Amino acid sequence: MHSPTTLLDPTAELQPSERQLLPRLSSIAGATIGLLDISKPRGKEFLDEVQKHLEQAGATVKRYTKPTFARIAPTELTQQISVECDAVIEGLAD
Repeated sequence: MHSPTTLLDPTAELQPSERQLLPRLSSIAGATIGLLDISKPRGKEFLDEVQKHLEQAGATVKRYTKPTFARIAPTELTQQISVECDAVIEGLAD
């Protein structure tokens, strides 16, 4: 018997917006992948390793950094990433 699963939204949205999932990339070869460092300790080192693997798989990598991990990414940064990249990986390392 399965028990119900509850997912918690860590944001403070009182009325979360509904968003349709975007289609997944069929391949990362030839894609531009953004790596977002949220400015936590060792995040850069983690993303350096991820970048190596992505480039070996044929992806182009663009790097971005949030000013601080304590706040959401600035709107200008998220808009820039959405225009420049096909997908994004956010590095949550400590």
